[in-house]
Amino acid sequence: MTLHRRRSTKDVKIATPTPPRGARSAHPRRNSARTALVGTPLLIIGVALAAVNLRPAVTSLASLLEQVRGSVGASHAWASALTALPVVCFGAAGILAPRLNRRFGIARAVGGALALLTAGLVIRVLDGPAVVLGGTLLACAGIALGNVLLPVVIKQSYPHRLGVVTGIYMGAVSGGGAIGAALTPRLHSALEDWRLSLGAWAVLAAAAVVLWSISARHADSTTVEPPKPRRSLLRNRLAWTVTVFFGLQALVAYVIMGWLPEMLVEAGVDRATAGLYLGICTLFGVPTGLLFPPLAVRLRSQSALISTLTAIGGLGLVGLLIAPAAAPLAWSLLAGVGMGVFPLAITVLALRTDDPADTAALSAMAQSFGYLIAACGPFLFGLLRGTTGSWTASLILALAVTAAQTVVGWSAGRPRTV
Repeated sequence: MTLHRRRSTKDVKIATPTPPRGARSAHPRRNSARTALVGTPLLIIGVALAAVNLRPAVTSLASLLEQVRGSVGASHAWASALTALPVVCFGAAGILAPRLNRRFGIARAVGGALALLTAGLVIRVLDGPAVVLGGTLLACAGIALGNVLLPVVIKQSYPHRLGVVTGIYMGAVSGGGAIGAALTPRLHSALEDWRLSLGAWAVLAAAAVVLWSISARHADSTTVEPPKPRRSLLRNRLAWTVTVFFGLQALVAYVIMGWLPEMLVEAGVDRATAGLYLGICTLFGVPTGLLFPPLAVRLRSQSALISTLTAIGGLGLVGLLIAPAAAPLAWSLLAGVGMGVFPLAITVLALRTDDPADTAALSAMAQSFGYLIAACGPFLFGLLRGTTGSWTASLILALAVTAAQTVVGWSAGRPRTV
């Protein structure tokens, strides 16, 4: 072992043994998980295109749910399970994200997630009910990994532009969901085949894989940062508050994304228009995603903003409950404003932590346990509809969750860190 001499602490952070002569790589594999991606303008575009792909797999299917169910000869229980499956998968697959980040580095982890999403979008249109479920499972596993890892990319690579880049990311997520909901029924009308209409979204996902492979590269570094001791947040009260808040807002959001078109169709709206209304509802996340994260970063507390948006979304649910046919567009718009809480939930993950390691840990916890909480929503919503024959009990359940979200969201928005 050769000791390093005449090196000050400015040269290296940790004195290490001299590597063997054959080890000449300037980018040791073990460093890739601990170096940030280079924060170039091209990387922002790569993040945005990746984010655009995190919702069409869900909203495109919701807009054609009845046609798909009828075509494959599946039951209403299958449809309820299909609407809940993405959220279950988000929770389960999100647990793996930090491990993949440590093992392969965040560039490869995100690239693999986008490739998995692309494969799932292709597979799910190839056969019957089981294949639709399996392909959706794969696609949503890729989405789940992206949900956890992309906020970490933003926190690491753009620490001084956190609000702006988070706004771009959230606007892209919402825009992708809106395009998926609004465009898919029109693709179906033109192509007259739900398989082609849903499978077409794999092209957009494949484009994201290509751009990510070009734009994502780790910073050059030959020093090894001392690893921060990993700590569990499972006993941290604030971490659980953020997790429950994340789960409740996701529950309401995926109820709306999964079932709004069916509710509107039963209220007398034609299916193409119902898909358009879901697109408009989801599109509301673009301005909220662009405006609210930068605003939230400047605010000492995000509680009032979270509670106000949640209450507005609750008004949309009340309208769907009392008079769905009276103003379906207005109820969709109000529900869309309520879904603007999601960009704030993502921002809160960064604001309630002090460094990227804690951000990754809290993001994984909130999105894994939170989405498992949320998975109950779409399934129970559809099950109550099938059992009672109306949407009344389902919407009352959604309103109760919205009330709880208001209370927990207020607490999650208070200025503290885990």
